[in-house]
Amino acid sequence: MKAIIIDDERLARAELRRLLQEFPEIEVLDEASNADEGISKIEAYNPDLIFLDIQMPGKTGFDLLTELDKTPHVIFTTAYDDYALKAFEVNALDYLLKPVEPKRLADAIQKLSSIEHANHNNYSTYVPSENKSLLSEHDQVFVKDGERCWFVKLNEIRLFESVGNYAKVFFGNNKPLILKSLNSLEERLDEKIFFRANRKHIVNLRMIEKIEPYFNGGLLLELKGGEKIEVSRRQTVKFKETMSL
Repeated sequence: MKAIIIDDERLARAELRRLLQEFPEIEVLDEASNADEGISKIEAYNPDLIFLDIQMPGKTGFDLLTELDKTPHVIFTTAYDDYALKAFEVNALDYLLKPVEPKRLADAIQKLSSIEHANHNNYSTYVPSENKSLLSEHDQVFVKDGERCWFVKLNEIRLFESVGNYAKVFFGNNKPLILKSLNSLEERLDEKIFFRANRKHIVNLRMIEKIEPYFNGGLLLELKGGEKIEVSRRQTVKFKETMSL
């Protein structure tokens, strides 16, 4: 498993790298001393895992995550325990206080191994798209809205709704806003899974519970969350081809 360490403290990076030598399954590809450098190296290496400090000069670790199109596994490393609750709200893999204790690091790596094993069993027949810019349904994205933030797999998102320059993201009981246009999202989403129903909505085809005829030759979709979305007349033809109706 390939990893990157992102921390503004050189000694902290060196100590973590030393501790990780006890785990041959983790290959540390590189280090970064701030968020911008971290983003560049994540985009260059596409790691499976990042060890991420939260408080850094300039942008925080949370700021870094909001700028990624998709997020790897995240283990937070920080000297401030008051960030712990927030980190677990976003469903981080683990949270290590500095100086990192070998036992806590071993626990975090074990947790990661268990998750990877489960993912391998669930998705062993899944073949990623050759188009590296396309997000798969199993990719994880980071969503931040005010003080709340989440890691969400794309297959858990049932709907994107355009709200001016923002998009509202529907998953579970949550509907946070992200600063992305529907057009930019559509370019990155797999059209076999996510369908542009109309000018304002992109729906997850696997979250549709009911399809009904609608006004003027269109269709009305009811999603698992109860939302009712109109498919425009133009998109209805494409929708029927996609769904083989």
